[in-house]
Amino acid sequence: MSAEARVKELGLELPPAPGAVGVYKLALEAAGLVYVSGHGPRKSDGHLIKGRLGDDLDVAAGYQAARQTGLNILATLRKQYGSLDKIGRIVKTFGLVQATPSFTDHPAVINGFSELMRDVFGEDKGVAARSAVGAPSLPAGMAVEVEAIFELAR
Repeated sequence: MSAEARVKELGLELPPAPGAVGVYKLALEAAGLVYVSGHGPRKSDGHLIKGRLGDDLDVAAGYQAARQTGLNILATLRKQYGSLDKIGRIVKTFGLVQATPSFTDHPAVINGFSELMRDVFGEDKGVAARSAVGAPSLPAGMAVEVEAIFELAR
């Protein structure tokens, strides 16, 4: 089943693709790979999911923020390529979680992103190599930030 068909089957609604808030490209293609800049959990109404894990957000809220971040990345890919079916697989995920020093469940938070990619691109092509780390702060106070590398379909 194609990625676009999975999005429809899952009933996912992608938010409007975000714009860059600095001097960078949201996605850059090189040698058959698409490097996606850090995205945050911007909701369809334009507001970010903000907060610090271990302080004012729990793992479930962080998971939802990471999932929302994934929807934003999918929106960027669809805008750039016209269809998610042009994406062959996800290769690498780097997830940052705004967290207190004692918070240690970063992987459980970033699973919100990773499980969405698996659901959209499939068990094989939707699971990437991954890092999930904590950060004392993130831009605009957002709860998570994710950057990823995708391979274009051949």
